[in-house]
Amino acid sequence: MTSRRRRTRTTVQTSIITLAVALGVWALLSSGVLASGTDATTGEPTSIGTGTGTGTGTGSDSGTGTEPTIATTTRPTTGSTTSAPAADPTEVSRPSSPASGDAGSTEAAAAARATLATLAVKGKAPATGYDREADFGTAWLDVDHNGCDTRNDVLARDLTDIVRQGPCKVMSGKLVSPYTGGEVAFVRGNTTSTLVQIDHVVALENAWRTGAQRLTQDEREALANDPENLFAVDGHSNSQKRSSDAATWLPAAKGFRCAYVEHQIAVKAEYRLWVVPAERDAMERVLSSC
Repeated sequence: MTSRRRRTRTTVQTSIITLAVALGVWALLSSGVLASGTDATTGEPTSIGTGTGTGTGTGSDSGTGTEPTIATTTRPTTGSTTSAPAADPTEVSRPSSPASGDAGSTEAAAAARATLATLAVKGKAPATGYDREADFGTAWLDVDHNGCDTRNDVLARDLTDIVRQGPCKVMSGKLVSPYTGGEVAFVRGNTTSTLVQIDHVVALENAWRTGAQRLTQDEREALANDPENLFAVDGHSNSQKRSSDAATWLPAAKGFRCAYVEHQIAVKAEYRLWVVPAERDAMERVLSSC
C-alpha cells in the first residue's frame, strides 16, 4: 500500500512539473522570446538569426539572410569631362533610332513613312540668292540660350571622353561617326578640328531650295541650330555629302540609313519643307528595309 501511494505521489508530481514546463514554454512563445519552427500560414521553416531574408541588406548571403549590393556607374550621354557640374547646361539628348530589325525600328519607320506621305512633292527652287550666314545666321549661334554655341553643344552630346575648357568649349574627345562607324579622335586646333564636323541632316542649301525661302529669319536660324538636324560626323563624309538629298547621298554605314532618313523627314515636316520626286522615292526605299 505504501509503495502504491508513493508511485501515485510521484506520478502527480511529474504531471505538475510537465504542466509547469509546458506553461512556461507557451508563455515564452507568446512573448516572442522563442521563434516557432514553422510559419503558421505556409508551414515553411522560418528564418532564425539576425538576417532579414529580404535581399536588401549589404552583407553577403552567408547565413545572415542578406544579399550583396553591386555598385553601378551610369555613363553620361556627353562623355567624361575634366569637371562634371551637377547640372550641365550643354547636355542635349542625341537624336537616335533603334537598330534595324526590332519592333522600335519598324514603328519608327512606319511613322516616318506616314509623315513622308504628308510632305508636298515639288521640284527644287533655284539656289539663287542663297547665303548661309545671311539666310541662316552665323555659325554657330546660341539659340537655346544655355550659354554655349550649338557646335559645342553637339560636340558635347555626340563625343565621349570629352575634355572642356570652361563650361562650354570642347577641347578633345572621341567620336564614332554615325555615317561610317569609324572612330575619330577630336582635338581642337587649326589643322585638326575639321576631322570632326557638324552635319546638317537636311543640308541648308537643300532646305533653301525646298521651302526655307518662305520661312522667317528666326525660323531659318532655328532650323540651322536644331539638334534634331545635327550630327557630329567625320569630316570626309560631310565633305562628300555637301548639299545632297537622300536621292544622291546616303551614309556609308547602311545600319544608320534608317535613322538618317527618319530625321530628314522629321525636319522637313517640322519646318514645312517639301521633297522632290527622286528624294521621296529614295526615302521610301530606305524605309522599306527598316
